[in-house]
Amino acid sequence: MIRLVTLTALLLTLAAPAGAVAPVALFGTAEFRAESHAALPKWQKVLTGIEAEKPIYERCARDASACPSRGVMAWQALLDGLHGAPAAEQVTKINRFVNQWRYRTDAENFGTSDHWSTPLEFMRRSGDCEDYAITKYVSLRRLGFPAERLRLVVLQDTLRDLAHAVLAVYMDQDVLILDNLTNAVLPHERIFQYVPYYSINEEARWAHVPAGRIMMSSAATRPAGDLGANGRAE
Repeated sequence: MIRLVTLTALLLTLAAPAGAVAPVALFGTAEFRAESHAALPKWQKVLTGIEAEKPIYERCARDASACPSRGVMAWQALLDGLHGAPAAEQVTKINRFVNQWRYRTDAENFGTSDHWSTPLEFMRRSGDCEDYAITKYVSLRRLGFPAERLRLVVLQDTLRDLAHAVLAVYMDQDVLILDNLTNAVLPHERIFQYVPYYSINEEARWAHVPAGRIMMSSAATRPAGDLGANGRAE
């Protein structure tokens, strides 16, 4: 489970060093990019864990009997079958496959409120929203998707009033969302209840701010005389 208090503090940390503002993008937000993952120790730990697991992935790919579990064996068989398939098919089938695991909270699995799992941990014990997204991220990386086309997104689900995580996949001029709540893979502009706090991949991190807030902030910093004839900022 992702705690909102932690997210709010992290958003402020992310926004400070990020540099230039990107065009309005993911879920209609403005993005602030930073290269460092220093503010995200759980993500750093997961990346280290994934690197340590890679020899196991490779052994499993060469010999099914070397896979540590039936779940991992099935995962590798899926990856083998998807090599060379159209990207849209790869994305849809990875989303559906990973979503088969039963949702389990971090409290059930680890006795803690917020643990981020590697794919082998997830396939052994299952997990919660960010763990599904991490396993989908690694799955698509192993199919050849570059890191720049993938982002784990931590966001607010305004309908359920809680923090959530999904995987965003950048495809041509679109962004597809892989969500453990549904097997449907939808473009981000068709999802209205999600407001992202931050997104991450191996290369960078982004803070997200609703575009309306930036425009309001910009208007608020104008000099008093910079108003239209009707007394409103234009």
